[in-house]
Amino acid sequence: MLVYTLFIIGLIFLIKGADFLVDGASSIAGRLNISDLVIGLTVVAFGTSTPELFVNIVASIKGNTDIAIGNVVGSNIANVFFILGVSSIIYPLAVAKGTVWKEIPFSLLAAIVLFITANDQLLDGAQASALTRVDGLVLLSFFIIFIYYTCSIATRIDGLEAHVAAKQSGWLRSSLYIILGLAGLTLGGKWIVDGAVAFATKFGMSESLVGLTIVAVGTSLPELATSAVAAYKRRVEIAVGNVVGSNIFNIFFVLGVSAGIKPLPFQPGYNLDMGVVVISSLLLFVFMFTGKKRSLDRGEGLIFLICYGGYVAYHVFTD
Repeated sequence: MLVYTLFIIGLIFLIKGADFLVDGASSIAGRLNISDLVIGLTVVAFGTSTPELFVNIVASIKGNTDIAIGNVVGSNIANVFFILGVSSIIYPLAVAKGTVWKEIPFSLLAAIVLFITANDQLLDGAQASALTRVDGLVLLSFFIIFIYYTCSIATRIDGLEAHVAAKQSGWLRSSLYIILGLAGLTLGGKWIVDGAVAFATKFGMSESLVGLTIVAVGTSLPELATSAVAAYKRRVEIAVGNVVGSNIFNIFFVLGVSAGIKPLPFQPGYNLDMGVVVISSLLLFVFMFTGKKRSLDRGEGLIFLICYGGYVAYHVFTD
């Protein structure tokens, strides 16, 4: 009974935590004259990706390497198809020209680099595939390049900040909002996942199906809550930057650190899911040129949700 009570409390924490995080991040962005996009790509994205980081570190230490890779791949698919789908239905997500030609392609590059570094068996004819410690260093090197790039685009982007003016608070209050927001997202996400797993187990769902749906979406709950709230508040740069930044962070930093702790064996079966990660990034890029230019509209968001439903359904029926 306690786990279900915590599920409800976790949902409240998740929503309120996202509210605090968006307000605090937007306020700091305004005070530093930094664009919401940069805050979304860094502070918000890295903060909301802490569940993936913690899950992967524990999984790597314990030797549960399948969880480490599956968690990131599943979360990245959910981030684009599910989270951006929901967020764009709440409010169409307009993005800057640089996001279309730089940040989104960078997330696509992350997926391609992961495919190349993990597929030793397919590309080099090796007996087995794995993300080695050297591969981990390569991923971390790309992450450093990404951080350097975001620092170079820190100034505000004309035309996008005008959706809704950010409410500015003092430094102490803004920082406290971010800390409380991250704490709420972390606790809320954990309690929701625990409750959902207990519920699924009670009704006889398989572990693989629970991992695909509940763990992958569960670790992405902070991104979902944050992007949905950001879209509702019309902080569109945070909504998009959060997802794109999280996907880059998940591959280059989370898997980079995980492989550094212990090499991660890569099963060929993951190539299908890796293909979906690549397709999701490509589709996001294409949608920037359909309908309203440089915008993810409600109809396109609905297509994303249908794609995610089809992906989950495929795994349900082939489990």
